[in-house]
Amino acid sequence: MVITIGAMIGAGKSSLAKLVGEHFGTEVFYESVDDNPILPLFYTASDEEIQEKRYPFLLQLWFLNTRFKSIKKALTNKNNVLDRSIYEDWYFAKVNKDLGRISELEFSMYEGLLENMLEELKELPKKAPDLMIYLTGSFETILERIKKRGRGYELDDSLVDYYRTLWEGYDEWVDKHYDASEVLTINIDKYDYVHNEDDAREVLQLIDDKLNEIRNK
Repeated sequence: MVITIGAMIGAGKSSLAKLVGEHFGTEVFYESVDDNPILPLFYTASDEEIQEKRYPFLLQLWFLNTRFKSIKKALTNKNNVLDRSIYEDWYFAKVNKDLGRISELEFSMYEGLLENMLEELKELPKKAPDLMIYLTGSFETILERIKKRGRGYELDDSLVDYYRTLWEGYDEWVDKHYDASEVLTINIDKYDYVHNEDDAREVLQLIDDKLNEIRNK
C-alpha cells in the first residue's frame, strides 16, 4: 500500500508520516524543506520582491519537481509513505494565483507541466496512492503548531492571512477536487498522536481499518 499524508502547513504531516512509516516498516519520502533554497525567500520577501523575483512560482516548480521524483520512487515499490504528494501542489499554486502572487501565464504553464507529469505516472507499476490520510483541524490549532515548530521564517504575523486563506479552502479541495485515492480524515483537534500514545494507537488503528476496507473492496 502507498499512503500519502495531506494537510495544511503545520498540521503534523511529517510526524504522522514517521509514525505510519514505523508502523508498517516502510520508507518515508519527506517533503523537501531543509534543502529548499526558495522556501525562506518565499516567506520573508516583500510584496515588491515577490513581484520582481517570482518566488511563489519558483517555489511551486521546486516542489513539483521534488514531489515528482518522490512519487515515482514510491509508486515503483509496493509499500511507501509520502509526506505530502504531487496532487496537493495544484491547490497551493491555485491559492497563490488567486492572491496575485502567481500570474495567469505562470499558472497555465504550471498546470501544463503538472498534467504532463501525472500522465507519466500512469506508466508506473502503481498508478496512484491507495490512501490519502488528510489532517484537518481548527485554524487555532494550525497556528499553534506552526509556532511550536519554530521555523523562524514561518512565524511572522504578516503570514497569518496567508495561512488562513490556505486553511479556508483546504477541506473543499479534498472534498471536491482530490480523486486520486481513498481518503481517511483525521481531526488534529481530537488526536495528538505526537505526545499522546493512546491517540497514536487509535490513529494507527483507524488507518489499519481503512486499509483493510480498501483491500476488501
